[in-house]
Amino acid sequence: MITKPTGTIPDKPGSYQFRDAHSRIIYVGKAKNLRARLASYFVSPEQLHPRVAAMVETAASVEWIEVRNELEAVMLEYSLIKEHRPRFNIRMRDDKSYPFLALSMEDEWPRAYVMRGRRRKGNRYFGPYAHAWAIRETLDLLLRSFPVRTCSPSKYRQHERLERPCLLFHIEKCSGPCVGAVTKDAYREHVEQLIRFLNGNGEEVRSRLEREMTEASSNQDYERAAVLRDRLGAVAKVLEKQQMVAGSDEDFDLVGVVEDELQAAVQLFHVRHGRVVGRNAHIVDKVEDTTTAGLMERVIEGLYEDDPALGIPPLILTSDEPSQVAELAAWLSSRAGRVVEVRVPSRGAKRDLLQTVKVNAKEDLQRTRLKRSSDHNARSKSLLELRDALELPYAPLRIECFDMAHLQGTDYVGSMVVLEDGLPNRREYRRFKVKNVPGNDDYAAMQEVLTRRFSAYVAEREEVNDNKRRKFGYPPQLLLVDGGKGQLNVAVQVLEELGLESEIPVAALAKEFEEVFVPTKSESIRIPRSSEALYMLQVVRDEAHRFANTFHRELRQKRMTRGALDGIEGLGERRRKRLVESFGGVRGVKAASLEDLLALTWLPEDIARAVYEHLHH
Repeated sequence: MITKPTGTIPDKPGSYQFRDAHSRIIYVGKAKNLRARLASYFVSPEQLHPRVAAMVETAASVEWIEVRNELEAVMLEYSLIKEHRPRFNIRMRDDKSYPFLALSMEDEWPRAYVMRGRRRKGNRYFGPYAHAWAIRETLDLLLRSFPVRTCSPSKYRQHERLERPCLLFHIEKCSGPCVGAVTKDAYREHVEQLIRFLNGNGEEVRSRLEREMTEASSNQDYERAAVLRDRLGAVAKVLEKQQMVAGSDEDFDLVGVVEDELQAAVQLFHVRHGRVVGRNAHIVDKVEDTTTAGLMERVIEGLYEDDPALGIPPLILTSDEPSQVAELAAWLSSRAGRVVEVRVPSRGAKRDLLQTVKVNAKEDLQRTRLKRSSDHNARSKSLLELRDALELPYAPLRIECFDMAHLQGTDYVGSMVVLEDGLPNRREYRRFKVKNVPGNDDYAAMQEVLTRRFSAYVAEREEVNDNKRRKFGYPPQLLLVDGGKGQLNVAVQVLEELGLESEIPVAALAKEFEEVFVPTKSESIRIPRSSEALYMLQVVRDEAHRFANTFHRELRQKRMTRGALDGIEGLGERRRKRLVESFGGVRGVKAASLEDLLALTWLPEDIARAVYEHLHH
């Protein structure tokens, strides 16, 4: 374990590096004030975040490099992380190997092809695309306008040796460099035009083709005009697929990040000349403790650490403002060779587009979590780790988690979600309306829900009729409640009152520091952040929270709808629901004119008039 440095630490900007016993760099950080920042690590381990405490415990020494200003600190930190890949720094990995459209620029006759995986220096890359077929479909259309070769090197040499072109030449999707049917200058022009088009200059390419077609027609070169017409049609089809999302002179990137305690999903959309021309997706392993702003800073550094295929645009829009945004923008500007702005859009079309980017990131994170939780080996490891961490008699093959939801004490509900063998069993989920708790009292609400659930279990297990469907007839091997010691004590009290305290193990998971409390220990149990056991607890806890909030919203919406539209003759539950959906909510129904209501063909005229009179008199 590291000891506090005895030398004088400067109070200047710089980068610091923690090394382990083998002198390997395990963490790189930056600071406006090195002395103040490093002092924050040498406190009691209980005061540190678990990940930071683990890093300090592993470290054997710390070094620092003083620089002149914060920008230099950012650049030095970036270069050290890139060189050493420290284990305790945030790591970004591709969510999946997305396919790219590549151009082999170092070849004598560059070819276009679909590729995945590591990119080779000297090639030009466009994308990535969501599916390989999307690239092939786009390329198939573009080859009529820009007839570059797509054959492999061996195929090219074969036709060069035979002095006979392949079928693509005959259907005008290749200009035939293998048989000398095109000059190098003309071929390079095809390649450059294709690059310009893929970089987002589609309108420029279309205008050029239209101009050349008109000139050919004026010169009565109708055969060339027909070829240019076909090329123009192919370009138009591709442009139709690329939806305009901004002005034709706008170039920018959008970065959306959605995170949980252990991971974050990153989506990067490239907009060039107003069209979305590519995107990247990454999953970030949150090894180091950081804020959302700090995470966004790390993400931006990771996305632009190598020269992106589409370059660094003059504007980068982010879902959250990065920390040290001015220094980050200066670093990006130095890499791009011009001014780069980094900001969060506050309104308008760009903000709406960024919301779409965040939705994609959220879906990626959910897919990653589901994939991880569905892996049998990971689930088995999680259950065994959970057994050992909580000192359970056996692996908890059935886990039940409870959570509460309300709005200032109204529409109080509880949720029960179930994991069986580490997977959600939605048929076993249960929802509870809290009936006997006046006002805002989470403990009392939790007590009522748990009492109802386990009283039902006690009653059902004593019944003799085995053919009866049992809603609560199976006990959990672990009862988990969302909260801290207070919620844990409520659960213990309920189990004791029902005589189940020795049968059902119980634990509580506190969200703030992801601490686990059990009845047999006065202090919390800190399960390692990287463990599969903590991940499983987080999954079931978050699912219980989602399930409770969904039920709460349903009840609140029904109450609001019934309150405004109660007592209208002929307006039953189905018509009431359809009416609210037609106008986008109860407020929309209230704001609707009589003519708007009468225009609904499915609503009888007398009921439409009754609704209007009920709401306006």
